[in-house]
Formats: sequence, C-alpha cells, structure tokens
Amino acid sequence: MEPRVFRPGDVAMTAAHRPIVFTLNGTRTSLRVHPLKRLLDVLREDCGLTGTKEGCGEGECGACTVLVDGRAVNACLVPVAQAAGTNVVTIEGLRGRHPLQRAFAEHGGAQCGICTPGMVLAAAALGPRPTLKEVRTGLAGNICRCTGYEGIYRAIRRAGSGLGTRDSGLGRQSENRAPSGWSPGASAPGSPKARRRRT
Repeated sequence: MEPRVFRPGDVAMTAAHRPIVFTLNGTRTSLRVHPLKRLLDVLREDCGLTGTKEGCGEGECGACTVLVDGRAVNACLVPVAQAAGTNVVTIEGLRGRHPLQRAFAEHGGAQCGICTPGMVLAAAALGPRPTLKEVRTGLAGNICRCTGYEGIYRAIRRAGSGLGTRDSGLGRQSENRAPSGWSPGASAPGSPKARRRRT
C-alpha cells in the first residue's frame, strides 16, 4: 500500500466537509463552507445578509463591521472557521428597532448608507451612554466620507440608554476586537487595523 501524499489544502478541504455552527442573529446556523472563506462573504453569499458591506476588503474602513460575541469585528478579515461557536450579530439582527438605528435616521448620522451598518454595530458595542471620547475612539476604524462624523457622534449620544441593551443581544465593549485566538500579522500600534486585531 502506497503512503498517502498530502498536498497543500488537503487539511482545509477535509475541514470543509464538517459544518461550521454558530448563532447568527439569534438563530443557530450550520453551514458547509470552506473554513477559510471570509465571514463577510459567508454572510452575504451563503446567508443572504447583504446589510454587511464590503468597502476596502483590508480591515481599514469598517464597512463590514459585525458583532462577534459582543465585539465589533471586521468581517472581511475573519475566516468563518473563527466564528464557530460564537454569537454573530449583523445589522439585520437589530431588525430596524434598535435606538441607534432611529437616532441615525433622525439626527443626520446616515447619508449614502454604505458605512451606516458598520457604524451602527460599532456604536452598539460601546454600551450605554458612551462619552464623546469613547465614541470617537470606538469608531476610529470606521470611515465615513459623507457626514463629517458630527452627525454620527450626535446620533450615538442621543440614542443614550438604548445602547447595548440585553434585548438586542449586544454587550458592552469599549474596544473593537477580533475573536479571541485570532491574530493575523501585526499592524502599527494604534492604527485602526491594529486596534481591531488585538485580543
């Protein structure tokens, strides 16, 4: 009997036959997808949740921000295998009823809308009544080219005690981070990408 010769990708392809299970917007979800497929692509292509946007694809703009176990994460940087066993919340998971969504509409926090889902989820991770400094720090990795940010900051502050409520399944996190155990190549300290990558 000849010994088996392993080729690059064999392990990954074998793992692809096992379902990846996680909770998505409150529903247990099991998917048979390649474990290295980006969480962003899985959400949009396999789950049909197109509210999560792709901007830069490099973890710099924040348009693809989702919550993983209450932490704001760039879905374009996370292989879906890292989401196994976690609780993932996308903008659809807020069902249009979160105080932040109303505040963004009422106080000029949204214009073209590309950055809005990521902004809302990054803000939701801040918890109730964040200070202006906490808002600016928490959204440092989210880029908006329309509003000048003041409308966004105002909307988040006005949403007030509605942030991070248990009803929405969102926990307080003052920093945006990747799931624990995930540490891709280092970035310059203090950069938006580095801030989101810290575990």
